[in-house]
Amino acid sequence: MTRIFIRSLIFNVLFYLLLVFWILVAIPTFLLPRRALIKVAKMWGQSSIWLMRVVCGTRVEFRGVEKIPAGPLIVAPKHQSMWETFALLQFFDAPLYILKRELTWIPFFGWFLIKADMIAINRQKGGRILMEMARRASEEVNRGRQLIIFPEGTRTAVGAPPHYKAGIAQIYADCNVPCLPVALNSGLFWPRRQFMRYPGTIMVEFLDPLPAGMSRRDFIDLVSEQIETASNRLIEAGRLEQEALFGGVPSTATVVPDRTASNQ
Repeated sequence: MTRIFIRSLIFNVLFYLLLVFWILVAIPTFLLPRRALIKVAKMWGQSSIWLMRVVCGTRVEFRGVEKIPAGPLIVAPKHQSMWETFALLQFFDAPLYILKRELTWIPFFGWFLIKADMIAINRQKGGRILMEMARRASEEVNRGRQLIIFPEGTRTAVGAPPHYKAGIAQIYADCNVPCLPVALNSGLFWPRRQFMRYPGTIMVEFLDPLPAGMSRRDFIDLVSEQIETASNRLIEAGRLEQEALFGGVPSTATVVPDRTASNQ
């Protein structure tokens, strides 16, 4: 593991230096249309994937790319890591995120979020947040954008019981566009709140889009079932790969599943 620690250290340093580099590259886009900034953001994401492969030996396999619909869309990925927040950008023409407004206060990085018309929410508004999110999301998606929203609301460790939020069902109902579920196993290789980055293959699978017009209950049941079933399959494949590489799954990359927990 000493070698992996050293590689992780090198990667983390270079990752943030690379972010600074792309922030500097993107400064002229303040004077250009939003699509120029989005193009730079996509290059940042792709270069970060490349950096992780070169330094950490972490490859990426994208499956089902042909299933991604054109036009306005809700994208619902499993959320295990920071990795998917930038790695999925490359597949969408006008990506949109919902984020806490405090991120927009970060010099340059936050200003780019504002320039990109991301939806920044004030969490102190309590119950009014959902209505505000749904309204803003509907407006932006109906302008042709692709909303990337994590149904669980936050990163969850591999093996942790899933908990899908009602907010995505409300947004789905208000937007009235298809939803693309996305399964992945990134948490095995870039664990949340962890320093280590592990070699192996991050697998991402774009699943069959769900049509607009389903009831909220049917939607949340189906999207959670599809994402969890596919993600568990990818996690099992990743664990088998880690068994071959390390003789076991690194303890920092996963938690012991609660077999008694509900999937809903």
